[in-house]
Amino acid sequence: MAAEAAALDRLLGAIRRRAWGRAWMRIAPRFLPFADAASPELPLPRLLRLSLFQVSVGMAAALLIGTLNRVMIVEFDVASWLVALMLALPLLAAPFRALIGYRSDTHRSVLGWRRVPFIWMGTMMQFGGLAIMPFALILLSGVGRGPAWVGDAGAALAFLLVGAGIQTTQTAGLALASDLAPPALRPRVVALLYVMLLVGMVAASSVFAILLDHFSSMRLIQVVQGSALATVALNVVALWKQEARRPSGLVEEAGGHFHDAWEMFKRRGRSVRFLVAVSLGAAGFSMQDIILEPYGGQVLHLPVGATSGLTAILAAGAFAGLALAARALARQFHACRLAGYGALVGIGGFLAVILSAPLSSAAAFTAGVALIGLGGGLFAMGTLTAAMQIDMGELSGMAIGAWGAVQATAAGIGIALGGALRDLFGALAARGDLGPALDGAATGYQFVYHLEIGLLLLTLVVIGPLASRLPGPTFGRQADPGTLAGATGWAPLA
Repeated sequence: MAAEAAALDRLLGAIRRRAWGRAWMRIAPRFLPFADAASPELPLPRLLRLSLFQVSVGMAAALLIGTLNRVMIVEFDVASWLVALMLALPLLAAPFRALIGYRSDTHRSVLGWRRVPFIWMGTMMQFGGLAIMPFALILLSGVGRGPAWVGDAGAALAFLLVGAGIQTTQTAGLALASDLAPPALRPRVVALLYVMLLVGMVAASSVFAILLDHFSSMRLIQVVQGSALATVALNVVALWKQEARRPSGLVEEAGGHFHDAWEMFKRRGRSVRFLVAVSLGAAGFSMQDIILEPYGGQVLHLPVGATSGLTAILAAGAFAGLALAARALARQFHACRLAGYGALVGIGGFLAVILSAPLSSAAAFTAGVALIGLGGGLFAMGTLTAAMQIDMGELSGMAIGAWGAVQATAAGIGIALGGALRDLFGALAARGDLGPALDGAATGYQFVYHLEIGLLLLTLVVIGPLASRLPGPTFGRQADPGTLAGATGWAPLA
């Protein structure tokens, strides 16, 4: 009897486990809409391994924008303007992303690869920049021994190498993901890749905070050079057996010279209008990047702990935006219309942030920050998916590179302008030049927020014709009204 009872218990346990498993399989896709991005051509283990290049990019971004930004200003006492200039150097490589994507499309490799050599080249540039960066920063701070100009030149070279490596790796990596993923699943693959970028940033920031809790120059060297080794390791694992070698060992040139390919790209329906919309939206969402936390502290008088959590709130909103976008695009939602909805959500977020000052409401401010993250996630996901769906034949990397070049450049310019305009109009308000109604501490910040609302409204004006319900030219071909609900993401919502 005891043996029979034990056997019955095991049977019931197995049934319960199978029931729980089936229930979880039903629940998981609802909350993780990118979890079903796998396909027979790109199974989930391979897709997760490929996404590690985004983890390395997120780690580098967290190191530059978060850790080194603070270390240079506080511990090394480097001038803020010089730090801002160093952090802006990586953006010099952003306009070349279209060329990088084009070269990865047409590269002639004796090994039969197109994308892998460019991802590896970007990895080596990241490694080189991170390897020399801590020594250059120590010389730049005046702590080390050596001429001051060596520190300036070394830091500039390090930041430039890391920036060029990030742009090259990300452009070729996204193009490789576009090559490997079936067209119907590309939106979910994009969502997963962006989630892994956020995972890389959050995880790296947490690890850096722990390792640098007791700061020293030697510990900084170890952390930065450890990041260099981790970048190489992650990208090697990401690239392993991902791109098939072409039997001929050569990739034929497609589209002749870059100028010819660019002219072909501009003739793809309304691609120039699309890039203008991307630039306006990216600038509109990014101008607040460096002034949100000071706004919460100076205007709403929030404690340091509360403002420090804004980054997490912004990231959570972006994560929700990626999840919603993946579900919508998987149901053939129009990619440009989704980006337009992202701009609308962003406008609502900025209005909430503006109203939080006269209302003295921390809740309104927090809700506004979450909406900005949500809108930014929807906009980025929609426009990148749209870029991946531009019909360029073998030149898909160029289309993705053009999106990346415009997005990164506009975001960098927007961040710089946001800080400068806040300082300018804040100083004018403090002197009383704008009148007694605008002499408060919030004036400089709110000028930037109103400008961002204006840019997002312009984005809606520009992207509207691309998201029209009416049949019209797509980026790749003339659309047939009978096929507008097909597998392309450009089809209007039925």
